[in-house]
Amino acid sequence: MSYSINPKDYQATGAIDLSKVATTPHFSIEKKEAKKELAKIRRDLADFQTKLFAHDRHAVLCCFQGMDTSGKDSLIREVFKDFNVRGVMQHSFKVPTDLELSHGYLWRHYIALPSKGSFGIFNRTHYENVLVTRVHPQYLTSERLPGIYSSDDVTQDFWDMRYKQINDFEKELVENGTYVFKFFLHLSKKEQKNRLLRRLNLPEKNWKFSGGDLKERALWDEYQKCYQEAISNTSKDHAPWYIIPADDKPSSRLIVATILTQVLSQFDHIQFPQLDQETRSKLGEYRKMLENE
Repeated sequence: MSYSINPKDYQATGAIDLSKVATTPHFSIEKKEAKKELAKIRRDLADFQTKLFAHDRHAVLCCFQGMDTSGKDSLIREVFKDFNVRGVMQHSFKVPTDLELSHGYLWRHYIALPSKGSFGIFNRTHYENVLVTRVHPQYLTSERLPGIYSSDDVTQDFWDMRYKQINDFEKELVENGTYVFKFFLHLSKKEQKNRLLRRLNLPEKNWKFSGGDLKERALWDEYQKCYQEAISNTSKDHAPWYIIPADDKPSSRLIVATILTQVLSQFDHIQFPQLDQETRSKLGEYRKMLENE
């Protein structure tokens, strides 16, 4: 194997400056080899999922954030391809509905959390509430919050409060048995341009393009500042952020799958449950009953 992946190398610590974080991997791997390695690793990940399901005392929540075209959808598809669908729940959070807006902003995320024994995948997450709403603070008026009647009412104290609420939310999850992984797919502006052009140039990709993509792209620098502040304030040992170089899709998938597998393999207390003594003592009898049918 000509590459090595250490989760610590991607874990965000302290104040983050995304302009100094690479969007390409530190190792080189051919696309074919990356796919081959991913196929091996995701089988290990699927084996862990089976064990998690049988153990039934913990859950795993995988959160994915990134700029448009960063590859969230395809990464989720490829990394979790070998999972048993009974043990995984995926949610993609769009613009809040009227019902969701009638509750606190974390409500729709609480009700989508994975149950014990399951994996949960958030494709766009509760962090949209300190990213999109920060770039577009006027959206906050739809939440009908006390004291927030226009974007002029939104101060830094408000965002600091939300960071604290999110940290408390994730800490509660961990204390109740959910392992939290947060992945930021770090894409360069140049690569986003290439991917948007691909959507325009390939007829079968046209449906993915929206004029709104260019409006959001024009706010690139603002989004980068919001991402780095959110990551800096909410990457904790119990719920870390991993910054994944996303300019090359095969390697980004491989990195995410490897981080998950390496970290989860440390939880060696998650094992298949043992049969009770009475059932164990009768296994031979049960076997004979089936063989003699």
